[in-house]
Amino acid sequence: MNSNDWVSTSMPYVAPAEGSPPDTWAAEASARGRRGSQRIIHAGEVAASADVAGLLDVPEGAPVVVRRRVMYLDDRPCELTDTYYPVAIARGTGLAETTKIPGGAVRLLARLGHTGARAREDVQAGMPDQEERETLQIGYEPVLRLTRLTLNHSDRPIQADMMTMPAARQRLRYEIRIE
Repeated sequence: MNSNDWVSTSMPYVAPAEGSPPDTWAAEASARGRRGSQRIIHAGEVAASADVAGLLDVPEGAPVVVRRRVMYLDDRPCELTDTYYPVAIARGTGLAETTKIPGGAVRLLARLGHTGARAREDVQAGMPDQEERETLQIGYEPVLRLTRLTLNHSDRPIQADMMTMPAARQRLRYEIRIE
């Protein structure tokens, strides 16, 4: 890894601390002397694929809300992120719109009465498809696919994130507190 590689940690995106910045990604990049931004390319209801249905515990083809974004680091695309929500949680809210959510989606979920109590992440390496190569502006090189499922205190899914990022530019960091 070199100084241009990105070290990513999930905690600020699962349970942002009180008083954390309104745009966690931009603030995290800024703290490292970088520029982070995002572009929402789609938001609204879609039919759940088999993978999304399994994560959100809904029937395949059932409606779910998705927010599709391209994340940028120093104006270079660095991640594709699709975030899915059950329609019972997200329909008719800012989660189903293409505008930025003041304070972020996790804070909006909390204001709606849905807080995460547990998160599970799975990471796989693979080769990108044509759309991923074009959007991420990469050649035929490996990508990491990170899937994060956030569950509430009743172990019900409230959010599923599916992220794709160039493997060569990414390092994932997990910190686990044993109490």
